[in-house]
Amino acid sequence: MAYQRVKQPKISDVIMEQLEAMILEGSLKPGQRLPPERELAKQFEVSRPSLREAVQKLVAKGLLISRQGGGTFVAEDLGGSFSDPLLELFRTHPEAQYDLLEFRHALEGVTAYYAALRSTPADKEAIKQCYSDLEHYHETKQFDKEVYADVDFHLAIAESTHNMVLLHMMRALFSLLRQHVWDNLQNIYPKADYREKIHCQHKVLMDAILSGEPEKAREAAHHHLAYVEDALLEGQKENTRLERALRRANISPEL
Repeated sequence: MAYQRVKQPKISDVIMEQLEAMILEGSLKPGQRLPPERELAKQFEVSRPSLREAVQKLVAKGLLISRQGGGTFVAEDLGGSFSDPLLELFRTHPEAQYDLLEFRHALEGVTAYYAALRSTPADKEAIKQCYSDLEHYHETKQFDKEVYADVDFHLAIAESTHNMVLLHMMRALFSLLRQHVWDNLQNIYPKADYREKIHCQHKVLMDAILSGEPEKAREAAHHHLAYVEDALLEGQKENTRLERALRRANISPEL
């Protein structure tokens, strides 16, 4: 019986596969700069030419971007499945934000569940740090930074699921999610009681994940998003009442 010769994989292909795995698992994030070539070759214990070849292959795939004299970066728009025109449609159609909340119910409920089930001590520290940042911006009323911190908090939870599809789905939604959080906060945050309750809900969600209670975490995520939806609907009703009052005030007495 003739045996086929086992073909040894090229070193550059092995490096490429490792880098791809790091991008998939979230160790390398969109927009992140890779370490210098010399340092990276030392980490992988490979020659610089082999490393360079692997990087070139990933650049050709669109996963990495090389900037002359500026280093190599993970592509920033990695997983960006929503184009700017579509984002604008979501923003300008009122019903779209409720569709998005409905989608977030499905996505973030299962994300919270698996985060509580699988998060490591390092994951939990990252979630606590994101919550600490969110709390700081909340207390100091730094609105712009609070929006980013809110999204980062939810993404840290997604990272702790150790589910690559969930993670990249959340990352693909980052721009849309950030705008959605921004729009929600603008409508809700002028009212102190709403603001405080939403912040408390983040704490309940985090505590359920940290204590490893999947069902409780999923319930906390659903409760949080349901409250946001109710607050938005109530805000819409108030706006409608205000518009109606203004119309009545503008009616001529002769009529």
